[in-house]
Amino acid sequence: MNFPYLVRFQPVLLSLFRFMTGLLLLQYGIAKLFKFPVLPYFANIPPLIYAAGTLELVLGALLMIGLFTRLAAFILSGEMAFAYFMGHMFKGETPVFLPLLNGGTAAILFCFACLYLAAAGGGSVSADAAMGKD
Repeated sequence: MNFPYLVRFQPVLLSLFRFMTGLLLLQYGIAKLFKFPVLPYFANIPPLIYAAGTLELVLGALLMIGLFTRLAAFILSGEMAFAYFMGHMFKGETPVFLPLLNGGTAAILFCFACLYLAAAGGGSVSADAAMGKD
């Protein structure tokens, strides 16, 4: 089934998708770095998770405003792939391949959402578009 009337909304919906992806990543960065909201699994984080939180905070904010969208999204895509393999799939002695069992569903989804944004750009409502870079 084709919905040709929705095609005209594609650039704006891409911008909304970029903004929401950035906002969700930003919340993880805030939770990891500033302990808000208080979550038990972010209570005493190791330095690697602190670095991941910094990337999520800074690059998530860049995604929200659409500045350097392709670069920020590409870096975040790699970070999420790394997070899945190191933090979810191989966190125990034996690898757990099923994302439903290892808690890595969000990391996989963020990885591919950011990979799409790296290819598609920020959309029509972004700082990149306002500066004529996209």
